[in-house]
Amino acid sequence: MEKLNVCLINDSFPPAIDGVANAVVNYGRIISGGLGSASVVTPYYPDADDSVFGFPVIRYPSIDTTKFVGYRAGVPFSADVMRQLEVSDFDIIHSHCPLTSTLFARTLRERLNIPIVMTYHTKFDIDIANAVKSRVLQAEAAKLLVENISACDEVWTVSRGAGENLRKLGYAGSYTVVPNGVDFPRGRVSADASEAACAGYDLPKGVPLFLFVGRMMWYKGIRIILDALAGLKADGTDFRMVFIGGGGDKEEIVSCAEELGLGDRVFFTDPIRDRDIIRAWYCRADLFLFPSTFDTNGLVVREAAACGLASVLVAGSCAAEDSADGEDSFLIEENAESMRRMLKRLCAEPERMKAAGAKAMESLYISWEDSVRHAYGMYGTVIENYRSGLYPAHETPGDDMFRWASDTLESVSRRKEFLRYVQEGFLREQQRYHEESEADAERIRSLLQERKERLQSLIEDGENKVRSDIESAKASFRETLDDISRFMDRYK
Repeated sequence: MEKLNVCLINDSFPPAIDGVANAVVNYGRIISGGLGSASVVTPYYPDADDSVFGFPVIRYPSIDTTKFVGYRAGVPFSADVMRQLEVSDFDIIHSHCPLTSTLFARTLRERLNIPIVMTYHTKFDIDIANAVKSRVLQAEAAKLLVENISACDEVWTVSRGAGENLRKLGYAGSYTVVPNGVDFPRGRVSADASEAACAGYDLPKGVPLFLFVGRMMWYKGIRIILDALAGLKADGTDFRMVFIGGGGDKEEIVSCAEELGLGDRVFFTDPIRDRDIIRAWYCRADLFLFPSTFDTNGLVVREAAACGLASVLVAGSCAAEDSADGEDSFLIEENAESMRRMLKRLCAEPERMKAAGAKAMESLYISWEDSVRHAYGMYGTVIENYRSGLYPAHETPGDDMFRWASDTLESVSRRKEFLRYVQEGFLREQQRYHEESEADAERIRSLLQERKERLQSLIEDGENKVRSDIESAKASFRETLDDISRFMDRYK
């Protein structure tokens, strides 16, 4: 297969960390690592260090909305960035967010005439409901979201549940399930490495340790975990629980844990960037608790599986897809009492937790290498279908708007290019004038020096002539005196 040049677009990217940002990093890393070439297009962050990546990262303007949504919001209509992308010779655009990223992708498609693949990672109906309280506005927002997704040439989802969520939003097109992978190798770290990474916490050996990794948001099912743990403590069951992550609800979650009397056995850490340390935590824990019905794929469940750690999941959730209850995971109803009963039972059966973790490592693990190579193989088919005219034409009023946006950006870009040309021409003329002025000044300095030297020579010649004339006069005068002296001697 020919090497492809892929444009990856997403609203979040390091230093903003979430599951989708991690996915885009791995797409860029693996594609650029030998399959072809890739560039990431994402909003600007003031503290971003893109030099750590082995592929180009192109940032477009953004505004700071982290206080409200946890991310910077991109402003995707940048003529300068669009001009930069136009000369990058991309073969395909892969958007990982149906919002700003796909708006940018649609404009770029108008410029480059290449297909867009959009991967649906997150249940945006929940995000819309959290951000917009009016049901009328929620419906309009969902309508715009679906229109944006439908405008893409191919739609992929990370799970069957994600596809069902798209249908719930009103999407009527086709989609393909392309699951994400994890960047951990299959296997466990040594006990010493695990203990060293997790030092500083009261984690007695022989006491079950539960773990949660992810954004600290209530919709992740965290209230179910806290209430279940409070019930477990009331039962007299000893345990420890560690939450790793940050998020808008973290302060409330920590306060809730304290109010439930869990401060002596439930611990919270900030997000951990070091993947080796995260892996060590997975290997130290006995169970991963993830009762989320929000997540469409639950990468953290597969990360846990890579480390031989089984998860407690809500039956029927996307995170529970492809798992087998009692074999590689443990399924509960979506309530705290169901989790409490499951945890109480498993705390008395540590070998069962360990066996399920070993099975999860075999059955649920997918590497990013396998996932991205599979997606990369599908790119070729998408490109061929696009060139053959097999995708529907983009003739909606929204597409007209993006053609207008594309033409506007082209006009702005040309105007800026013309102004740059004029400015550069002016600077060239200014430099030439400066250089010519310097040359003229040098000629004048040289002429003055030459005249100075010539005058000095004339002065020296004149002085020598005067001295010579004086010496001649003095000699003549001495001769005259001698003549007078001889004449006088004659008449003595």
